[in-house]
Amino acid sequence: MIKNIIFDFGGVIAGLTREKSVQAFEALGLKDADKILDQYHQTRIFQQLDEGKLGADEFRQEFGKLCGKVPTEEQTTYAWLCFLKEIDVRKLRFIEELRKSSYRTYLLSNTNPFLMSWACSEAFSADKKPLNSYFDKLYLSYEMGCAKPSPEIFEKMIADSGINPSESLFVDDSAVNAAAGRKFGFTTLQPANGEDWRDTLAEMLK
Repeated sequence: MIKNIIFDFGGVIAGLTREKSVQAFEALGLKDADKILDQYHQTRIFQQLDEGKLGADEFRQEFGKLCGKVPTEEQTTYAWLCFLKEIDVRKLRFIEELRKSSYRTYLLSNTNPFLMSWACSEAFSADKKPLNSYFDKLYLSYEMGCAKPSPEIFEKMIADSGINPSESLFVDDSAVNAAAGRKFGFTTLQPANGEDWRDTLAEMLK
């Protein structure tokens, strides 16, 4: 019986559009943005940002060393936000209904402080609610010091939340991340990037 539902952010809550973000970072001077940016798992200073090894200001300084000019916080946030498509508020309202039905909901995301500073504000959704208002707790890679598909991030989430993986559904659009979740005993749902997964998830909960 499923009692807990763990959602990924990019690709599940928000659709991803990598090309626009590549263009935005190229406009800031990062010539090899197409090689560095990945839809699921970042590399180099972008990975260090996701894993909390670089803070927001440190990331901008390191970015400046690569490109010859340090971008402003606003420029950097904009480039990251270009990664996201419009937020489908129907998914968020569906999660609210799950919580009303006594399911515990969590977010487990490889992400960074630039995206989350925006997501955890009223600008996030059409209902003027921040991302964290839809979940019992957010588990964010840059705060946890590790990223999916590392076993460490799952171990930390399980220990902190007290959930039983055998009673939990993990929703992630990455095949590698979903496979990592199954190793811990999670039931998994792997929707395509941006897919409306509401009906499929509801069917799995019956």
